[in-house]
Amino acid sequence: MVDEIADGWSDLFGDFVARFAGRFGRVEPRRRMVSYLRGLLSEAERKNGWTLAEAAGDDGPQGMQRLLNHYLWDADALRDDVRDAVVEQIGDSGRGILILDETGFLKKGIKSAGVGRQYSGTAGRIENSQIGVFLAYGSDRGRALIDRELYLPKDWISDRERCRAAGIGDDVEFATKPDMGLRMLKRAVESGIPFGWVTADEVYGQTSRIRLWLEEHDIPHVLAVPKSQMVMTMEFFGQARAHKLVSELPDDAWARVSCGDGAHGPREYDWAAVPIRPWRREGWDHWLLARRSLTDPTDIAHYICFSPAGTPLEELARVAGSRWMVEECFQTAKNETGLDHYQVRGYSAWYRHITLSMAALAFLALLRAKAKKGPRIPAVINPSYP
Repeated sequence: MVDEIADGWSDLFGDFVARFAGRFGRVEPRRRMVSYLRGLLSEAERKNGWTLAEAAGDDGPQGMQRLLNHYLWDADALRDDVRDAVVEQIGDSGRGILILDETGFLKKGIKSAGVGRQYSGTAGRIENSQIGVFLAYGSDRGRALIDRELYLPKDWISDRERCRAAGIGDDVEFATKPDMGLRMLKRAVESGIPFGWVTADEVYGQTSRIRLWLEEHDIPHVLAVPKSQMVMTMEFFGQARAHKLVSELPDDAWARVSCGDGAHGPREYDWAAVPIRPWRREGWDHWLLARRSLTDPTDIAHYICFSPAGTPLEELARVAGSRWMVEECFQTAKNETGLDHYQVRGYSAWYRHITLSMAALAFLALLRAKAKKGPRIPAVINPSYP
């Protein structure tokens, strides 16, 4: 979104990249990093090695390829710098939200690390693709991606020769997407960044070890679960499926609440919260939250919530409705900072490109925060869920 950058953005960009300079021990890779980020923020339609080199005035892509494949620098250390830059500008200890989600990268061939025929939400079907699991940070002041993991299917991990050819070390073990999500949540918590809530879709919400870890660390959360999810009822040792509990609610249990502004105004749904888990720590509540469409009453989403006692329904709805922020991050990063434009195959090169794209996205978040466009910024996409 270079056309949205205000006057003086070059000075801001200089200050922004200066915080990363120490991660690049030599002058040449440091310069390449700056050129790479400038290219990712440019108006180029495609942002691969050739086009980034052209934007930098190079004769060919070799310099950009060396940045991703050969120079010595730590992509995880840069990731931490990006995370810190994001929370400095948009951090909020009360309303800040960590959001887990994944996105697909469609690919050809069989050599790119982790590639295979697997379901891609990007395509909405099974495609030859790579899957990245991401952690986003969102608040009233903006949103950005702050962590990432590349999913490696079991057939990759079981083929060590194939892994070595893609630069995947023998110490890399199989991890499910929820495993990766929990790993990123732990990193975020250990870093001490300010936030008030965690939310995620069903892939992560139905995973009990994520919910239990969040509870053990007193972290409020609103996690989507499938309608078939078994939950503990208020009856001693009672259990019921989520949709069963919700189906028994009387009409007056539902309240119409907006879960935030969308592209076309407030996103209103009918919401209801059912208390669950009869044993609970003092000061905390457990809820089964339900969101019902106004146009199709059979369209009901379910969430398991862990919240400070007395948290209003409106706040639970706001958190549940915040998942659009990570989708907007994916859309903006793919359209404007080249998240999916890479042409590298190696494992570490994927992490390097993705982290640099996240840095460019963080710079856009910084610009928007400084532009002071208001306390709340509506979604620029029309999400299928809140």
